[in-house]
Amino acid sequence: MKEVVLKISGMTCASCSSSLEKEFNRNNGINKAVVNIATEKAVIEYDENSISLVDIEKIIKSLGFSINNNKNDIDIKSKELRIQFYKVLFSFIFSIPLLYIAMAPMIPQISLPYPDFLDPMLNVINFSIVQLILTIPVILIGYKFYIKGFKNLFLLRPNMDSLVAMGTSAAFIYSMYSTYRVINGDHMSGHNLYFESTAIIISLILLGKYLEMKSKGKTGEAVRKLIDLSPKFANVLRDGNFVKILVDDIVLGDTIIVKPGERVPTDGKIIEGNTTIDESMITGESIPVDKIKGDILIGSSININGNITFLATSIGEDTVLSKIIKMIEDAQGSKARIAKLADKISGYFVPIVILIAIISSLMWFILGKDFIFSLEIFISVLVIACPCALGLATPTSIMVGTGKAAENGILFKNAEALEIAHNVDTIVLDKTGTITYGKPEVTDIICYNGYDKEYLIKYSASVENKSEHPLAKAIVNYAIQNNIGLEEYSDFIATIGQGVQGKFNDGMIYIGNKLFMKNNNIDISDSIKDEKTFFNNGKAPIYISLNDIFIGIIGVSDIVKETSVKAISILKKLNIKTYMITGDNENTAKYIGNIVKVDKIYSNVLPADKANKVKLLQNHNKNIVAMVGDGINDAPALVQADIGVSVGNGTDIAIESADVILVKNDLLDVVNLFDISKATIKNIKQNLFWAFLYNILGIPFAAGIFYAMGGPLLNPMIAALAMSLSSISVVLNALRLNNFKKRI
Repeated sequence: MKEVVLKISGMTCASCSSSLEKEFNRNNGINKAVVNIATEKAVIEYDENSISLVDIEKIIKSLGFSINNNKNDIDIKSKELRIQFYKVLFSFIFSIPLLYIAMAPMIPQISLPYPDFLDPMLNVINFSIVQLILTIPVILIGYKFYIKGFKNLFLLRPNMDSLVAMGTSAAFIYSMYSTYRVINGDHMSGHNLYFESTAIIISLILLGKYLEMKSKGKTGEAVRKLIDLSPKFANVLRDGNFVKILVDDIVLGDTIIVKPGERVPTDGKIIEGNTTIDESMITGESIPVDKIKGDILIGSSININGNITFLATSIGEDTVLSKIIKMIEDAQGSKARIAKLADKISGYFVPIVILIAIISSLMWFILGKDFIFSLEIFISVLVIACPCALGLATPTSIMVGTGKAAENGILFKNAEALEIAHNVDTIVLDKTGTITYGKPEVTDIICYNGYDKEYLIKYSASVENKSEHPLAKAIVNYAIQNNIGLEEYSDFIATIGQGVQGKFNDGMIYIGNKLFMKNNNIDISDSIKDEKTFFNNGKAPIYISLNDIFIGIIGVSDIVKETSVKAISILKKLNIKTYMITGDNENTAKYIGNIVKVDKIYSNVLPADKANKVKLLQNHNKNIVAMVGDGINDAPALVQADIGVSVGNGTDIAIESADVILVKNDLLDVVNLFDISKATIKNIKQNLFWAFLYNILGIPFAAGIFYAMGGPLLNPMIAALAMSLSSISVVLNALRLNNFKKRI
């Protein structure tokens, strides 16, 4: 079996991808096919002995789609987006005046400026022909709806394009017929023009397509930015000298040197030197990790302050970063579990309406009515079943809902996220930067041997002011915030991976870890009890001594956000199970987890495992899982989750991988996210109800059922009015979402 990934152009809705999948899986030579409309890709597993790639391409083309072989996909998408924008612009340029011409005379209560030569009471022929002239350009702009819509209809695979094509064609053809009658002297037929319906429907659908294309254009940026993190060059030992080569030319076992400030070019093992490495992009740890000989390095992590030499142990697709990229691509290419409701309905709605229209018109013709009467029945059924209200039901609610969410600092990147959020029953929360602030702060200061806190901070911050280590910055920031002045000193020495020292009038100050104290023969046995408490509470202890006298210990830790506890409490009241996931050690994780009272804690979790944990939770009782994170290491899990949520100050990769961005970096907005999703979905269901109610009530009238029983006959003009009312009702109902009030 061979697997191929093909980029497919021309898919417009879920039924397009469904049609392709069905056609692929109908072929015995194809073992499995998954078509994803979001990524516009098809992953096909096939038997080369039974079917060729050329045959697969023919299947795609036979259904009206094309294969995109252009490598510069970004430029192609940008060009397509620009073209779509101009289509929307020009369609509205013609549609808006058309709507005014058609509707202004129908509002006698308001005196609107209107030229006499278009007045339907004075010049009905001009009134009709000008509308026709304005409608034709809009139809030409939306020609693809007709090509794809009718083709899918004839292939018995109707989609939203089929609905648009059938509805607008019915309105247009009947209007053409009415125009013909007007020209031939039947001026009353001027009341039976529905050109504006044709044009406005096409314009609104084109606008929806433009917004959809714009959001879909973001899907590949996460992977591109991850790739950009990888350094392009490396200093590699070749023939006894270090030479600069492309990272792609590194081979296993190469000896590589990395200087301070540079990114590690590939995964490896240190053979010489000590340093501090920022691995936050991979592990999520906010505090850099000290590295010595024999320790493992992760490619693309940042070397902070020491020269190191290492051996390349993994290259290319085997590196940690490459595997993260692969996981994101796999998750993006997988099939979404939720289908578009309107596309599902269209598969049944269109053929049923067409069948009703044909049967009802034929029945009246057989019963003795003339052709014109039967044609009016046929057109009336199609006009009242025009997909305008059905097409507006979902996007109008989503547009208002997402707009209201944005006002409250919640940015949805796609409509599917808004649809899924209301069903979430499990939420996975990253610790660092999500539950906590994501940067170390001084939490405790304990003094020994008669020294006070101000003395401890003054001299510690003075020495640490020359260090770039995040723990050092935490101490310096504490001094600044508490207006503690710094002292001048000399003989600054930094021991990589251990600590720093400096000479004052009082003597030499040593600041660092336990190993640093031991190497300088400083007894810190007084701190054993406090040290244990620090470790149990997930705090990093920093030891300080003056000469050989141990004078204090400073506890540094990541701090829980004030709103995290409240947010998690509310989520639990909503019966949403809460999980905390982190790359931190078990003690730190338990300490933070107990503060915020999550249901379960996962600690020491690597990026690959984060995505796997989310997947396991999804498989367990078919949970709908939301993932909230801010780091590059969260990206695979954000994509794997049913809905990925990135906090506002997260990395670009996390933001691009997520479906929702919390601008205010506040977990309370997760609660608001779920609330507005529920309100929007409720509104969509109401809209769909009203859209179908008009059809359920109107189609029997249009088909002449009540007329046969002595009741009224619904003529096309009333059918168009009902269609307009259905559209107005769903828009007005959607606007009610503007009254949404967040609970907190």
